[in-house]
Amino acid sequence: MTNIMKKTFSICLLITVFFISCKDNPSVETPTDVRVPVTLTSIDTTDLQSYIDLNATATYLVKNVIKANTTGYLNSVNVATNDFVANGQELFSIKSREAKVLGNSINKIDPTLGFGGAIKVLSNTSGIVTMVNVQQGDYVQDGDALVTINDSKSFAIVLSLPFELKKYISVGQQLSVVLPDDSTRMATVQKFSPTVDATSQTQNVILKINGKQDIPENLIVKVRVNKASDSKSISVPKAAVLSDETQTNFWIMKMINNNTAIKIPVKKGIETEDKVGILSPNLSSKDKILLTGNYGVGDTIKVKIVKNESR
Repeated sequence: MTNIMKKTFSICLLITVFFISCKDNPSVETPTDVRVPVTLTSIDTTDLQSYIDLNATATYLVKNVIKANTTGYLNSVNVATNDFVANGQELFSIKSREAKVLGNSINKIDPTLGFGGAIKVLSNTSGIVTMVNVQQGDYVQDGDALVTINDSKSFAIVLSLPFELKKYISVGQQLSVVLPDDSTRMATVQKFSPTVDATSQTQNVILKINGKQDIPENLIVKVRVNKASDSKSISVPKAAVLSDETQTNFWIMKMINNNTAIKIPVKKGIETEDKVGILSPNLSSKDKILLTGNYGVGDTIKVKIVKNESR
């Protein structure tokens, strides 16, 4: 009996120890400090301009064709392609067939007659020779085209302007012309074409380069058309401005202390490729605004500053 009681006691003791050892021992959880890594920026108070760059072409509006003024053989050719010629310069001389055949014989009989002299063909404009159609010794008819000259005074930049943008340009306005090598020229709006292209609905605008003309013909350039400007603007980088799905409500995330940022609704102004003007609320140069780490967060967040972008 005693042995049975001892066994029973031992079993009960083991069960008790087992349950005590299996009982949960609650541990105290340390709260996690979750902070969003962010970079910061500040406002920009430099002039803000909204513009559009449009393609334009350098060209000569007037191309003069010099024609033969008599029928005969080309006695001399004094020009070549790409030459610059002045108004009144001799380009060709032509001898008629009769003068070429009989001239020497008649002059031997009476030198005072001067028969057989070549007839000069002169330039009627100043400009660049773009095409020479003949060579020395060729036989030409009266009225044949001999050479084409681009009138240097007619050089212009022709801008094909979408009609809806016409309100941003006026005659006499100064526009910036950007060449493919990133150099810039200033040009003056001279006139508008009286017609609009039926297909593209664009209107040609003629621009005259200010100062020396050193742009080759047919070069495609960009003309910068300013749509709006604000010299007293406050702007932030585009990445700092967030919006809802309908693009009707906009906001930024602004720091209120060293580790907390809150949502601030804003009203947008002029918008450029990389900046957004802020009309309200009033922001100061001391305000720190989230540039990255601001997307998809709550109205108030704890942050960890990774980098402070200076402006």
